[in-house]
This record gives sequence, structure tokens and C-alpha cells, in this order.
Amino acid sequence: MANLNFGRSLLAGLAGTAVMTMLMLAAPLMGMPKMPIGEMLGSFLHIGAVAGWGVHLLIGLTLALIYAVVVAAFLPGAPALRGAIYGFVVFLVAQIVVTPMMGGSIFSGGDARMIMGSLVGHLVYGGLVGVIYGPVVKRSSSSTPSPSAIRFTKA
Repeated sequence: MANLNFGRSLLAGLAGTAVMTMLMLAAPLMGMPKMPIGEMLGSFLHIGAVAGWGVHLLIGLTLALIYAVVVAAFLPGAPALRGAIYGFVVFLVAQIVVTPMMGGSIFSGGDARMIMGSLVGHLVYGGLVGVIYGPVVKRSSSSTPSPSAIRFTKA
């Protein structure tokens, strides 16, 4: 079982979400369509755009914790690769489940620029989460088992 570094996972989620958000906001400057996830979440949840952006941040933090607790120890490769693989899975879930749930179409209705923007954003998010969370430290099998399956360590 891997140790969970709670602080580092939150830092990874914050950084990954911040960079992904900056990419989304800058997308129109790069010829990409506007990707107003905060407005979409706010409208879907009836909470307004500002709160929608807050929900976006909470989702990014939660996904980083899921990466740290469940996924990182099982994926192959270096931290950046593990994170990018995770980001790709999150992209698929966003395109197949979340976007249609919020009133859009599967795979952004076939809009190649929107799909590419979402893919790049999620790969960057996942890659940063992987790099910042870093190598997975596994407990040795000879160590005394702790009362819980996950041991929290300081950042």
C-alpha cells in the first residue's frame, strides 16, 4: 500500500487546476473556442459563475486526491506519464459523462477544436498532478502494519 502525502496531493491539484484554468481562459487567444467551465458548472448547479469556478477548483482538488489514493501506485512509468494517463482518463469521463450531463454532446458534438482543447487541458492537469505529487512511496511488506490502509505524511 502506498503512503498518502495529503499536502502534496492538494498542492498538485491546486497547481494542475490553476494551469488548466489559465489554458481554458487563454484558449480564445490561441484560436480555440471559449471553454467556460465555471459558467457551465454554475448554470448547471444554479449557483452562478463565480461559485461554478469554485466547484471547478474543488473538482480539481478531489481528482488529485483520487489520483494519490487510488491511481498513482497502479499506473506504469514516471510521475509525469502516470499523471498524463490519469488526465486522459479524466478527459474521457468529462467528454462521455460530464459534458452530456451538463447539456452538451458526447465528445463536444464532434467539434475537433473543443475536443483538442479539452484533451490538452486534461493532459496538462494530469501531468502536473503526477509531477508535483511525485514518486509513489510504498510501504515495505516487512513494516508493521498501521491501523489504517493509508498513512498520511507531511508535505
